[in-house]
Amino acid sequence: MHPKHILPLIALFALALNGCALAVVEGTSAAVSGKTVSDHIISFSSGKDCSTLRIENNQSYCVEDEVQQIQQTLYCYKTLAAVSCYTEPDPSRPPDQIIGQPYTGQ
Repeated sequence: MHPKHILPLIALFALALNGCALAVVEGTSAAVSGKTVSDHIISFSSGKDCSTLRIENNQSYCVEDEVQQIQQTLYCYKTLAAVSCYTEPDPSRPPDQIIGQPYTGQ
């Protein structure tokens, strides 16, 4: 077959496999970079670090959209009718009066 006739056949074959080819390209990109081609386009256009794989790990799509948790240690003491908690140990109370271990919100 003449090379002139092969090119249209290759183009026709490529069009027929377009959906499969796109899936292969997306999968290869995700395996190599941790992002699909679509993720790269969205990351570039939004200026954020976005990845479909993050959603599979129960994270937000873009790193910048992740809710930041502030960890704060609490020191709790028994009071007359309840428990009172503070962000720093109460210097007027001995350390053995802390209820449980100091709590770090996680």
